[in-house]
Amino acid sequence: MKRRLLPSIPQSLTVFLFWLLMAEDFSPANIVMALLLAWLMPLLASRMEREFAQLGRLRGVWALGARVLWDIVVANITVARQVLGPRDKLNSQFVWLPLDLTNIHGISALTSLITLTPGTVSAELSEDRRFLLIHCLSTDDPDALVAEIKDRYEAPLREIFP
Repeated sequence: MKRRLLPSIPQSLTVFLFWLLMAEDFSPANIVMALLLAWLMPLLASRMEREFAQLGRLRGVWALGARVLWDIVVANITVARQVLGPRDKLNSQFVWLPLDLTNIHGISALTSLITLTPGTVSAELSEDRRFLLIHCLSTDDPDALVAEIKDRYEAPLREIFP
């Protein structure tokens, strides 16, 4: 009975503590609210359909991490030049990226990497998870942008998240 009432005790404790810490108020009413949320949130989460991460080969994680860090440094310099330069040189546009990744965790990692890199941001995932809409601060060649993202980020992520 205890398991059904509280599907995840660690998750309940986390919700309870985070609520109190974020509210910064330990009044009886706030403690009751924290208890209610600590009971309700894990209960609702346990009923949601989950897609568990399946990991493949992790040998490329370090190389991908190094590539992302390098790309962030280079992109920061590029964006600074673009922003401080003439506005008419910017060619901002939305680009649809066709996805070969099917694992939602891999897609999430890809959207995070794109957004972490200055000058690009993930804007929308199509309902069928086959296309990702990206906003680029400036690009003259959307096809080259798509090819670069697929080569630099999506291909290694496909090995990690098959």
